[in-house]
Amino acid sequence: MKSVVIEQPGELQLQQRALPEPVAGEVRIKVRYASICGSDVHIWHGHNPFARYPRVIGHEFFGVIDAVGAGVDAGRIGERVAVDPVVSCGHCYPCSVGRPNVCRELQVIGVHRDGGFSEYAVAPARNAYRVPDSIPDKLASLIEPFTIAANITAFLQPTAQDIALVYGAGPMGLTAIQVLKGVYGVQQVLVVDRLPERLALAQQSGADAIFNNSDVPLAAQLEGVQPTLIIDAACHPSILAEAAALASPAARIGLLGFSAEPCTLTQQSLTSKELSLFTSRLNSHRFAQVIEWIERGAIQPEKLVTHYLPLTEIEQAMTLFEKDPRTCCKVILSVE
Repeated sequence: MKSVVIEQPGELQLQQRALPEPVAGEVRIKVRYASICGSDVHIWHGHNPFARYPRVIGHEFFGVIDAVGAGVDAGRIGERVAVDPVVSCGHCYPCSVGRPNVCRELQVIGVHRDGGFSEYAVAPARNAYRVPDSIPDKLASLIEPFTIAANITAFLQPTAQDIALVYGAGPMGLTAIQVLKGVYGVQQVLVVDRLPERLALAQQSGADAIFNNSDVPLAAQLEGVQPTLIIDAACHPSILAEAAALASPAARIGLLGFSAEPCTLTQQSLTSKELSLFTSRLNSHRFAQVIEWIERGAIQPEKLVTHYLPLTEIEQAMTLFEKDPRTCCKVILSVE
């Protein structure tokens, strides 16, 4: 089978590998579509601190179960599935309180273990979620990105009365916008980015107002409006301090970033307004929720897709995703 392998940082190869065999409790998936995430690019360049090499990358993927390991119902063969990349132990403290995404023994498919940029992949059977016929094959790999928005909004508990501010109109920000508008009915969703093309995508995903802070600081453009809910999907270390300064008293702030650079803010900037700060990593059993949202039309994954390319053009696809944010949003790889 063909697999995309990062042998070591900077070294991307399309290799021929042996067909994997599912062990007890696992299924094997014939992958049909997989989508590129920024973390895949980070693994390629050696900027993901969690990755282990060599690695078959890809944690956003969809396909059909074609084999099962011991203890798995053979009736699942032929089932269309999207794969939750979060593999947890099930017995540590985070797992016991419903937070498997920060399991003490966490393994992420495509990061710690081989992923879905391959003709075949294996995963725990419990991580393979049946995809209803109403969701087309070409969009099913986008279930995973929306679970990121599902996870952070579960903490933030948006309401229709909120004034929401989203930093960043890349894929993470766009999923957050759609969830805020389509699922929670937030009446005002404000979005800030520095690329007009990305801001146009934000409008298409439901943003009520857009702001380009390339030249004029966001504070000057908001003209005193104080957001009650803020999501940082741009992940620059300077954002948290600005978000705290702009936020309404009693606001909630959600962080999605992994920057290792320090940010500077005072306790006073948080406690004087009694701000609530939430962080979110991956997802905690959000796949069924997102599948239901797509089924009822609350979110529209197709609005994120700008390119389809074959798996054999992986380096071109990864480079396009990384280097051309003005014309590229989500790139989906066809594995068939």
